Amino acid sequence: MSTLALVQGPKGIMAAWDTAGQIYFSSIEVESGSIRKPVVAPGHGGARKHPALAAHSNGDTLLTWTEGTGWERGGALVWQVFDAEGKAKPLHGRVDRGIGIWGLPAAVATPEGFLIFH
Repeated sequence: MSTLALVQGPKGIMAAWDTAGQIYFSSIEVESGSIRKPVVAPGHGGARKHPALAAHSNGDTLLTWTEGTGWERGGALVWQVFDAEGKAKPLHGRVDRGIGIWGLPAAVATPEGFLIFH
């Protein structure tokens, strides 16, 4: 089991999901309905689930997800910031055991940047 994320971004609706243990995100332009090519989370997939997104007014996107979570098992919290073109920025991180049992990440944009709740 996993989850997905939908948020309003500066250029339309943004979605994040997992497929075969890897995390992806993309945006949908509301007026045209066109879908941008999906961006893949950097690194090796395999046990990634539960993406969360936040879109900043400056065009940056925070993508966060879990690694290694499962039934009655927490795991790692991982995040990456992307620019408006979907290119990874140097802002990224990982907290081993950052997600408790049954926990999920949540993300929000603030005037100063991003916050992650876990």
